[in-house]
Amino acid sequence: MAYLLQQLLNALPIAALYACLAFGYSIAFGVTRRADITYGALFAFAGQICLLFTDIGWNAFTLVFPAALGFGLTVGFSYTVFAGWTFARHVMRPLHRGSPNAVIVASLAVVLLLSETARLALDTRTLWLPPMGNQRFIFAEFDDFSVSLTVMQCVHIGVMLAIIAAGQLLLAMSRAGRLWQAVSQDPAAARLCGVDADLVFVLSLVAASVTAAAAGLSATAVYGTMDFGAGMMFGLKVVLIAAAGGISVPLRSALGAAAVGLAETLWSGYGAMAWRDAVIISALVAVLVFSRRERVIP
Repeated sequence: MAYLLQQLLNALPIAALYACLAFGYSIAFGVTRRADITYGALFAFAGQICLLFTDIGWNAFTLVFPAALGFGLTVGFSYTVFAGWTFARHVMRPLHRGSPNAVIVASLAVVLLLSETARLALDTRTLWLPPMGNQRFIFAEFDDFSVSLTVMQCVHIGVMLAIIAAGQLLLAMSRAGRLWQAVSQDPAAARLCGVDADLVFVLSLVAASVTAAAAGLSATAVYGTMDFGAGMMFGLKVVLIAAAGGISVPLRSALGAAAVGLAETLWSGYGAMAWRDAVIISALVAVLVFSRRERVIP
């Protein structure tokens, strides 16, 4: 019983991360209507750039660690959002207007570009942050077994949930949210009503980039590093996870993603780790196949 409770608690950080990523991806999908694995690359890019500039701040600028980490977080976030804006403005929008399906091919090119840029900048090194926030909150005790989470994990969960809550409030109660809904439902009709659909398209992708950057930085702080292959893997997983939850509704997509995070953690606790990703991705594909609805995506 205690082990199960610990596994359920262990699921909270990854479930919150998946939920935040799926929420942001759903905002981007609302305007592109095409599978786009760029999102996972931005997530990984933020963490890798943060590690690089934290290392530079520590070794080259001889900053104290909090200042070096702050420097890395700031530069990682700024670079990622700038990269997201550049691709949205100069790659995705022109391609989407001319041939929407070209977005799928372009997203693969962007993943390779960002992954290789980060790898070359890091000189193919794997950098690690020192342990942070390892003090534990104990939620329950069973004889000699404590059910707990670290301070950093709790902060990570809070940040991810805060981003989702702020995004949902923005979509539900602001003019920007109404414009996003109008463009995502019918961009041609929105243009006839005087909405600048191109601007909404770009800003939606930038908002998704902000979410990906925040998630990537938070995940890097929790786990201490960011793998070079994370961009492709998370890109594919986020597409499937968001679709399983209901890709056209950000909050529903986030809830579905959280359920996948719970399932993944339980498999890690009770099943073979080597088969985890294969089983989860296969299950997601099966769910999408058997629950599909025939419809035309314009």
